[in-house]
Amino acid sequence: MSNSQPEILNKKGFQDISRSVWILGFVSLLTDISSKMIDSILPLFLISILKANLLTVGYIEGIAESTASVLKIFSGALSDRIGKRKQLVVFGYGLSTFVKPLFAIATSSGWVLMARFGDRVGKGIRVAPRDAIVADVTDSANRGAAYGLRQSLDTIGAFTGPLLAIVLMSVSGQNYRFVFWIALIPGILAVILLAIGIQEPKTPVTEPRKNPLSWDALKSLGQSYWWLVAVALVFNLGNFSDAFLLLQAKEIGISAELVPLSLVVMNLTYCLSAYPMGLVSDRTGKLRLLVGGFLLYAVVYLGFAFADKNWQMWALLGLHGVYQGMTKGTLLALVADKVPANLRGTAFGMMNLATGLALLPASILAGILWQYFSPKATFITGSAFAVIALVLLIVSRPTAKMPRAPR
Repeated sequence: MSNSQPEILNKKGFQDISRSVWILGFVSLLTDISSKMIDSILPLFLISILKANLLTVGYIEGIAESTASVLKIFSGALSDRIGKRKQLVVFGYGLSTFVKPLFAIATSSGWVLMARFGDRVGKGIRVAPRDAIVADVTDSANRGAAYGLRQSLDTIGAFTGPLLAIVLMSVSGQNYRFVFWIALIPGILAVILLAIGIQEPKTPVTEPRKNPLSWDALKSLGQSYWWLVAVALVFNLGNFSDAFLLLQAKEIGISAELVPLSLVVMNLTYCLSAYPMGLVSDRTGKLRLLVGGFLLYAVVYLGFAFADKNWQMWALLGLHGVYQGMTKGTLLALVADKVPANLRGTAFGMMNLATGLALLPASILAGILWQYFSPKATFITGSAFAVIALVLLIVSRPTAKMPRAPR
């Protein structure tokens, strides 16, 4: 990356991380407050109010997430082609916000599917360009910390949202639709902050921009990058929607009013661990930390399969948050380190495409295993996929060498 970029800072510390990373973090914080207020009660709304079954929950979650992942490759590639990322990020956040009223007026699972579809389309448009902006304004020496900080701020919103949902459900007499309407407010604030707070990163153009999805461009991403994509795809075949964690909490005996607290616990430990783990990845190696995170996930999902007491569920949810802190920002930093700067949007988009395509069969598989076998079968299967991905990651030993940009 060129030293001419003014926002790149090499020191470690909160004060040395780019202003753009902080802004993106607070935008994510507000957006996650909005989204998690809805997500934390949506499975119960579908089952208790709209009378949907568990397989329907799996279909809705799988279709919504897979849609987002397919779009990420195109938005990421487009941001590389035009050399502009902010406009796509603003549009994506805006779309996710302004479809949220559909949840409040839903009278069937079809309405919820439309709302989730629109929300995930917005996410699909914004994520790859947003992650590329973080890479554009940092360097490899503090990239793990920068992604970790953005994830930490994001996750403050992720546990604040369910807390607000608990309070609002209590004071409104379990009025799901009231909570959905209130969730619109922080989403609107996030779009305003993003529109006025972020400046487009200035990256030097050293050659004419070509099609980022051409064979030569994709090949130039490098063998180690593509192996990392394959590993992430296998892992996500067993990385089911959080909706199943909420349902397992209720299955074990946690009361419906406290089920949203499951996400609070998980996201609190995620928030507290993401930035420190980012620092650790910069100092001790990103690949090593990713291996440890996959191992922890496999153990935690085995725990979900056999837990039969409330305290066990709370402890496992906390460890699940630590796994996220170890892996999510680390994986993004690994991708940013491995690919040419002019193909970062495409690389993030392709990674999200591969992992997202796994989410549809994963969520459907989880619903089938849960409904026709048992919750235990669902979580054992998730653990097995994590072990397979862990073995593939260890034997691959991908190098950190960055390939040259395509000519």
